Amino acid sequence: MKNLIASLILVSGGFLFNTNENEPKMEPQTEKPTVSSGKIQVALLLDTSNSMDGLIDQAKSRLWNIVNTLTTLKYEGKTPDIEISLYEYGNSGLSRSSNYIRQVTPLTTDLDLISEKLFALRTNGGDEYCGAVIQEASQKLEWHGDRKSMKLIYIAGNEPFNQGPVNYREAIVDARKKDIYINTIHCGSYEEGVRGFWKDGADVGEGKYFHIDSNAKVQYIVTPYDEQITKCNTRLNDTYIGYGSQGTQKKASQVREDSNAQSISGANYAERAVSKSKEVYKNDTWDLVDKAKSSPKAIETIKKEELPKELQNKTKEELKALIDKKTKEREAIQKEMAELAKKRQAYIEAESKKTKSQDDLGNAITVSIHSLAKAKGYKVVN
Repeated sequence: MKNLIASLILVSGGFLFNTNENEPKMEPQTEKPTVSSGKIQVALLLDTSNSMDGLIDQAKSRLWNIVNTLTTLKYEGKTPDIEISLYEYGNSGLSRSSNYIRQVTPLTTDLDLISEKLFALRTNGGDEYCGAVIQEASQKLEWHGDRKSMKLIYIAGNEPFNQGPVNYREAIVDARKKDIYINTIHCGSYEEGVRGFWKDGADVGEGKYFHIDSNAKVQYIVTPYDEQITKCNTRLNDTYIGYGSQGTQKKASQVREDSNAQSISGANYAERAVSKSKEVYKNDTWDLVDKAKSSPKAIETIKKEELPKELQNKTKEELKALIDKKTKEREAIQKEMAELAKKRQAYIEAESKKTKSQDDLGNAITVSIHSLAKAKGYKVVN
């Protein structure tokens, strides 16, 4: 237990691990998606029992890799809304009555919030109940009802999958009725995961079964484009104009999560910056530029007190002119970053083939995501 797990990693892509290539298989809720764009919802169920620090570090380092993998998917030519939820389980600091489970965040498009909460996770010995946390996530999160949406649960851990008061098979069958696919990540050997029912959980959930070394260090490929992307990110941050009760706090959070990513590695920072340059990084609840894009008329009715002090004396025309200026700046920077990101990814893929040092988990999860995406009518656009 303890060690395990899970934390997450889930999805991510990124760790050193072994995967069974013969495996057949392979939704807060902030904004409503456009009718034709679909929605991609991912719940990460992380074991935060004792000795899981290494795995949590892997999760931190792969969050933006996960996001960027998901952003390669298009539905009817449009980028779907992406929502991510975090759960922790198996932590003795949580109540026994809750089966040692806590919803860290609901399904949300607020990617900075996910990063903030992930970096705040702490481990503590406990009992890991996989069936219970799967049941909790599948029943209490606001999963999208449209069958074209992709709904994925990734659960990681190393204790037997059948522990606890909830039958894992029943919980997974109920989740599948909602079109949610269950993917399992066992921290240990392939055979041990089979004996501990981790593979069976993925089989019943029509997802993928992985096994990883939870103590392995993530290996990064530094590219010639990372520094340029980092400089673009600094300029990108300057295009954000906070408003409302959360404006100042969320703008500070944006910079703080940049620092958290940087604390992992420069390559991880570049990965986050790439995510921020994409359409899925939405902040219209606190940024005037994004707000004007999603609701142009909102700028006409915004109250003076909702604006930062330095803008409260500006006329509506002056405010619109400033927002237009920042919008154009942002779009130019995002275009530049998109070009750099494409070159960066090509470099990483080339180096991975040469050195074989890149983790296989990211590639395997990409395969699992793309496999389901194809069945759902999504296309991969790099």
